[in-house]
Amino acid sequence: MTDDQNMRRDELLKEIGISPVWRLRVAPQAAAEVAAFAPAAALAAHEPEVATTAPTVSRNADAGPVAGMDWPALKASVADCRACVLHQKRNKTVFGIGDENADWLFVGEGPGADEDAQGEPFVGQAGKLLDNMLSAIALKRGANVYIANIVKCRPPGNRNPQPEEAEACSGYLQRQIELIQPKLIIALGKVAAVNLLGRDASIASLRGQQHLYRGIPLLVTYHPAYLLRALSDKSKAWEDLCFAVETMQRLQSAAVAAI
Repeated sequence: MTDDQNMRRDELLKEIGISPVWRLRVAPQAAAEVAAFAPAAALAAHEPEVATTAPTVSRNADAGPVAGMDWPALKASVADCRACVLHQKRNKTVFGIGDENADWLFVGEGPGADEDAQGEPFVGQAGKLLDNMLSAIALKRGANVYIANIVKCRPPGNRNPQPEEAEACSGYLQRQIELIQPKLIIALGKVAAVNLLGRDASIASLRGQQHLYRGIPLLVTYHPAYLLRALSDKSKAWEDLCFAVETMQRLQSAAVAAI
């Protein structure tokens, strides 16, 4: 990494609110593939423990037709969706954005006011923080990264989606995941985590371990909007990002070994 890149990374970590800068001790080959920055102590706490979870089974009435859709058909179906009450006050549906063959999939809870206006996920202040978090681990929106939400329409007042609203959208997200085939899913916040894992639990109990969504490794961290309010938890989010990089490296190494 060049001095300019190091300076840029340091600036990004300061923007996230993390200091001092920590470095992940990895083999030279792995370091060349992924820019990972974590304290050894943080990694020591992240053994590759896997928490298995039963797959989420969608009860969405439209799950059958959605299951066979390609990208254009799926986008058109979301744009015209009337499956729950959230469609009544939306300006735009927020389908998702990014590389449709991405290794990394980030899932939030639902659109806010800025997202509802622009039709794109994570474009407000929380989106800026998410972009900085991605940059800090050498990722970029749209480049091997896809971003989506549990629901495609804004809940009134930015409240959490109701269970029936999340269920109405579950077939859409499930089909997106099937089409993307990500190597790793990052659930941003409790709402995303409990809907993807199909069980209620605290963020504290879900962080720091590898879960599975339909056979795909899934990690849990805080939602960027929460981090804007709870600055003291930014260091924990940084640990989660380091764990995510370590997990992706392990998955990539396993894939190469299997060839």
